[in-house]
Amino acid sequence: MQAFAQEGQPLVERTPLSNMERLAQETQGLEPDSSVSWQARAELRPRTGAEDDVWLHLEARATLPLTCQRCMGAVPVPIEIDQWYRFVADEDIAMAEDDQSEEDLLVMAPQFDLLAVLEDELLMALPLVPMHETCPVAPVFSAGEGELAQQEDAKPHPFAALEQLKKKK
Repeated sequence: MQAFAQEGQPLVERTPLSNMERLAQETQGLEPDSSVSWQARAELRPRTGAEDDVWLHLEARATLPLTCQRCMGAVPVPIEIDQWYRFVADEDIAMAEDDQSEEDLLVMAPQFDLLAVLEDELLMALPLVPMHETCPVAPVFSAGEGELAQQEDAKPHPFAALEQLKKKK
């Protein structure tokens, strides 16, 4: 990551969403050409009395077909990421500085997996309850309605016995 930051050139890519297994599981079927457009740029920022900090800026855009929680149909949901990360030397430093830092911290690793970080960010950006503004098909709320009506008919009404007593008077 240090070399990437020193180089200063952004990495601009388009990755098929089918290559992101965990993200693909959250969707309602992907088109073969579904992809995420992303850009990563690293930079060195001077720090007083120490080595320069390595920072990473990650931007991404994708539209994912999620399941509408109202009509259960596919709803295209645009997802955008614009995130900064600061690299630290090890996990202990990350844990110690995490609460005080506004930025996200990543541990410097010889084999840093940028695509895994990208997939994590996309997963965290998913809405909790994806829904159409207006569903193209009116939702059918039928789960248990027929059974409920049958159960109501079969159950004796709580005041039926009182009505019988009233008629005897």
